[in-house]
Amino acid sequence: MARLVEFRPLSYRDDDTLSDAGSDISKEDATVTSALLGSSSPLGRPEVRRRFWFSSRQKDVDPDAIATQPSVYDDPDLAEQYRPRPDWENIHRFDPGARWTWAEERKVVRKIDAKIMLWACLMFCALEMDRANIKQAVTDDLLPELGLDRNDYNLGNSLFAFSFLCAEVPSQLISKKLGPDVWIPTQMTLWSIAASSQVYLHDRTSFLASRCILGMLQGGFIADTVLYLSYFYKAHELSIRLGFFWTAIVFADMFAAVSAYSLLHMRGVLGLSGWRWLFLIEGLVTLVFGILSFGLMPAGPTQTASWFRGKKGWFTPREEIIMVNRVIRDDPSKGDMHNREAITLKLLWKSLMDYDLWPIYLIGLTNHIPFQTPNTYLTLSLKDLGFSTFQTNLLVIPSQLLHVTNMVILTYVSEMTSQLALVASVPQLWAIPFLLWLRFADTASASKWTVWGVMTVFLGNPYAHPIQVGWASRNSNTVRSRTISAAIYNMCVQMGGIAAANIYRADDAPHYKRGNSILIGIVILNLGIYSLTKLYYFLRNKRKAEEWDKMSGDERFDYLARMRDGGNKRLDFRFAS
Repeated sequence: MARLVEFRPLSYRDDDTLSDAGSDISKEDATVTSALLGSSSPLGRPEVRRRFWFSSRQKDVDPDAIATQPSVYDDPDLAEQYRPRPDWENIHRFDPGARWTWAEERKVVRKIDAKIMLWACLMFCALEMDRANIKQAVTDDLLPELGLDRNDYNLGNSLFAFSFLCAEVPSQLISKKLGPDVWIPTQMTLWSIAASSQVYLHDRTSFLASRCILGMLQGGFIADTVLYLSYFYKAHELSIRLGFFWTAIVFADMFAAVSAYSLLHMRGVLGLSGWRWLFLIEGLVTLVFGILSFGLMPAGPTQTASWFRGKKGWFTPREEIIMVNRVIRDDPSKGDMHNREAITLKLLWKSLMDYDLWPIYLIGLTNHIPFQTPNTYLTLSLKDLGFSTFQTNLLVIPSQLLHVTNMVILTYVSEMTSQLALVASVPQLWAIPFLLWLRFADTASASKWTVWGVMTVFLGNPYAHPIQVGWASRNSNTVRSRTISAAIYNMCVQMGGIAAANIYRADDAPHYKRGNSILIGIVILNLGIYSLTKLYYFLRNKRKAEEWDKMSGDERFDYLARMRDGGNKRLDFRFAS
C-alpha cells in the first residue's frame, strides 16, 4: 500500500521568520510564494538543457511558466526516502511543494554566476599565476643563476606535482570539516606568502624546497572549489561552468605572459633579477585575493549574511527557496551531509573503494600527458629556437587563446550530445598529426616561425579536463563520494603531471625524438581507455536497468528505504558516459 508522506513548508513556519541571511520574509515574497506553492501545483515542462550560450531562448518557453522540474519528491512513496537530513544547513528552505517561474530561476542563476562563479574564476586565476609563473621565470635565466640544469627543472616540476597530489585528500577532509568558505581563503593566504618568498631563492635546495611547499599548500584547491560550486548549481549547469572555470587558467596564463613582459624588465631594480620581482609581486597580488576571499565566499546558498556581505545577505528568502529546491530536486544526494561535517575514515575508505569511478581516475592519469610535456617546455623551446626572452613570453599567448576557445566549445558539445567519453577523447585525435610531425619532421632545418606555428595549433587543443571533473562529480551521487572523487581525480592528474615532466630529458634535447615517440604511444593508450570506459558504463547501466525493471512497486519502495546511502550503487542511478 502506498504511504502518504506529509510535507510541511519549512521555510514558512511560524517560528522561522528569518533566514540564515538575517533577512525578513516580506509580505510581497509571502504572497508570491503562497500563489505558487503547494504539492498539488503543476510542474514545469522538462528543461531544454543542451543549448549554446549564444543561442536565443526557446520561443515556446513562457518566462512566467512554472520552471520547477519533476523529481522523486513528487512521488509520496519515494519522497520520504530522499528527504534531506534534519541538520542539513538548508533544511529551513527545503519545500517539495515550492514552485517558481523560468524568469525567477534565470534571474537567480545569473545572480549566482555574478556573486559566486565569477569570484571562483578569479581565485583560480590567482592559483594558476603562482603555480605556472615558473615558465616565465626560466626565460629570465633563473636556471643558470641558481646553478640548475633542465633535469633539475624537471625534478622541481615533479616535486611540485607530487606534493600537490599528496595534499589533495587531506585538503578535502579539512575543507569538509571547516567548510570551503574557510579553508580555501586560508590556503590562498598561506601559499601567497610562500610564492612571494621565492624572491629569496639562492640555490638548488631552496628551489626544490619551494616547489614542494607550494605544491602542498595549493593541493586540494581545485577539488575544494568544485565541491563548493556544487552547493549552488545543478549537475549540467556545473559541467558548463567548469568549462568557464578552466578558462580562468588560460586567461591567467595570458595575463602572466603580458605581466611577465613588464615585470622581467625590472631586472636590476634594487639589484634584483626580473624573475625575483615576478615571484614577489604576483605572490602579493594573490595575498590580496586570499584576504578578500574570507569575505566574498559565503558558506552556502542560505548563509550569505555577514558584516562584509551585508546583514541581509545576497539573496532574498524567495531566492533562497528557489536555489535550494532546484538543486536538491536535481540531485537529492546533496542533502545527505551538511557543509561542516567531517568525513570519517570509514566513509573515506568507502569512497576510495568506489570502483565505478576508477575508469575516470585512469583517464585523469594519462589523458593530458601528450600536451603537458611539450607545454611545460614551450618557453624553453622557443628560446632554443632563437626568440628573445620577451618575444617568448608574448608568443605563448596565441596558443592560449585558441586553447580556451576550443575548450569551451568541447565542453558545450559534451553537454549537447551527452556523449562524455567520445567528446572527451577528441583532444587525443587532435594530438596525433602534430606529434607525428614533431617526431619525424626535420625541425632543425625548419623555420623557427614554422615550428612556432605548429606548436601554437598543437597546444591550442581542446581541453577535456572540465568535462572529466564534472563527469566524476555526476557519477559519484553522494556528497562524501563527490568530495573524495574530486580529490582522487586531481591526484591522478598530478601523477600524470609527474610522468609528463620527465618525458623530455636533457640527453634527448633539443628535438626530443624519443620523448615524442613516447607521447604518441600514450595517445593510442588514451583512445583505448576512453573506449573501454564508455563500454564499462554502458554495461553497468544495462545490468542495473535489468534488475530494477524486475522489481515490483513495493519491492522498489523497500529497496530505496534500505539503500538510502547507496550512492552510485543504487539500481535507480544511471552512470553518465
